[in-house]
Amino acid sequence: MSSVPSIGHITFDCEDPLTVATFWASVLSLEIENDWGEFVRLTAGQGGIKLAFAKVPESKEVKNRMHLDISTENRESEIARLEALGGRQVDTHEIPGFTWTVMADVEGNEFCVSE
Repeated sequence: MSSVPSIGHITFDCEDPLTVATFWASVLSLEIENDWGEFVRLTAGQGGIKLAFAKVPESKEVKNRMHLDISTENRESEIARLEALGGRQVDTHEIPGFTWTVMADVEGNEFCVSE
């Protein structure tokens, strides 16, 4: 009988894994679990979410097909905190009852912030 697969980690391709991992560790209050130079992994403890950052030769050129959504109680103050960490605002969208801001991390990977 085979076991049910699980997600090992969500991986970001990047030019500088440690820099991008450090940004996301600060954003999500995670710890750097392993730093193998070209591959860095963050974890939220035993059984928690794991994010990985892998060095690739090419730079980001187009919109991400998958991204993280950050949920917060105060979108504006979270955006200010993320900008202080090196993130930048890309755009803000609104549909009735829901507003979110598209942000970019230190290498341009998009993610969203909403309340």
